[in-house]
Amino acid sequence: MSPGTQADSRAMKPMKYTIWILLTTFIMGTSFPVGKIGMLYAPPFLLMGMRYVLAGGLMAWFLRKRPLPAGWQAWLRIILIGLFQSAGVMGCAYYSMNWITSGESAILTFTNPLLVIIISALLYRLTYRFSQWMGVILGLAGVLLTFGSQMSFSPGTWIGIGGAVSFAVSTLLIKRWGDRYDTFVLTAYQMLAGGAVLLLLSTWTEQPYFMVNPTSVAVLLWLTLVCSIIQFSLWFYLLQHSDPAQTSSYLFLTPFFGVLSSWILLQEQVQWFVGAGGILIGVGIFMVNRRSSAQKRKERSSELRKHSPPMS
Repeated sequence: MSPGTQADSRAMKPMKYTIWILLTTFIMGTSFPVGKIGMLYAPPFLLMGMRYVLAGGLMAWFLRKRPLPAGWQAWLRIILIGLFQSAGVMGCAYYSMNWITSGESAILTFTNPLLVIIISALLYRLTYRFSQWMGVILGLAGVLLTFGSQMSFSPGTWIGIGGAVSFAVSTLLIKRWGDRYDTFVLTAYQMLAGGAVLLLLSTWTEQPYFMVNPTSVAVLLWLTLVCSIIQFSLWFYLLQHSDPAQTSSYLFLTPFFGVLSSWILLQEQVQWFVGAGGILIGVGIFMVNRRSSAQKRKERSSELRKHSPPMS
């Protein structure tokens, strides 16, 4: 990994980084079973559009006294992030379920870390060790094992891959442009942009309806407050203070948490291979984030030079 990205990854204390990334991926995982429950009461594009517009609107109102981005180019960047992050990722993930299962959709969506490393290597010429590439492959194998490796090729497969590509693109866009914005302002307005697109898709492709009852309202509140406002704020904060490929590697935990939360909320059976997949995911994450001995020596040498007194 380049020295610049190493510096970024050290910007946050390891314990804080670990807590935030585990919380973020756990919240992401819960969105699958909670969303599945919500789809009993509303079509997917409408449900997601309401989720993001409500979340973005609430955040924008609370942040109304903060300075807003200046110029059409700044707003265009936010809209592009919203199109990829909110509309593209979840739009593809849920639309793909017309052909494939939710587990298969989650597997495809969270191949994003591998795509981030490939795009980073091609466009930004970042270098990654062989062990890091092997870690990503092991993590992907763990995700496949977690869901029983039941994959099929259909239009939904390619749509799901499109969601993963969209996730990778949004990750790199946030890393490139995110530090120009207040994290929460960026979170709010990208959700509004993505939510507006999803609502338009709903009017064109669905017969919109929303059945109001305690369960549907609770689902919408969870998706809006926790899986949108809290999740995106944490995710953007992490991307702005770390290497995007390193942080994205932890997304392999999301489908694992999705299986566990589905077991709790939907009483879906958890097989032995879920535990085995979790072990592979952990090993893969360790390999992606482990620094080599040479890198550690270089970092220690840099720290010593930084703190050594100047020569007289």
